[in-house]
Amino acid sequence: MSIIGMNHAVLYVRDARVHKDFYSRVLGFTTNIEDSNGQFVFMRAPNSSNHHDVAFFSVGGHASPSTAGRQSVGLYHIAWEVETLAELEETKKTLEREGCLVGASDHGVNKSLYAVDPDGIEFEVMWLTPEKFWGDLETSAVIEPLDLEGEIEKFGRDLKGGS
Repeated sequence: MSIIGMNHAVLYVRDARVHKDFYSRVLGFTTNIEDSNGQFVFMRAPNSSNHHDVAFFSVGGHASPSTAGRQSVGLYHIAWEVETLAELEETKKTLEREGCLVGASDHGVNKSLYAVDPDGIEFEVMWLTPEKFWGDLETSAVIEPLDLEGEIEKFGRDLKGGS
C-alpha cells in the first residue's frame, strides 16, 4: 500500500447550504455537486486538482454541537494549506473580518491560523515551512504564538512552502 495523502473530508453539518456560502466566501472554494434540496454540497479548494476536497451533509437545525475533544472522541480539525505567507496573511484578514478566527500558532514546521465554521467546527489554514528549514523541528511538537509579520520578514512574502 502506498498512501500519498489525504484526499477529502466529509462533514455532517446543520445546513450544507450555509457551509457552501461560508467556504466559498471565506476560503474561495467552488461547488462541484449540490443537491437541489440542500442535503449535500461537494466543494473544491481554489487551487486544488481534486474533484472535491470537502463535502457537507445536512442533518438539520436540531443537531447539537460536537462534543469531540471535550466529552467524546472525534475530529479536532481539518487543515487547509496555502502556498505563501502572503496568502496566509490575506487569509488572516478575511478570518478576522468574518469574526471566525480563534487562534494562531507557530508550530515550527508550519505557521497556522485556527478558525471555526458556522457550526463551530474548527479548521486550520497553514503555511508549511520549506523542508530545508525544518532541522530539529521535524521531530518536535512546537506550539508558540504566531508572529506572522516576523515570519514574513524571515522567509519573505512569496516563498512557496513545502519541500
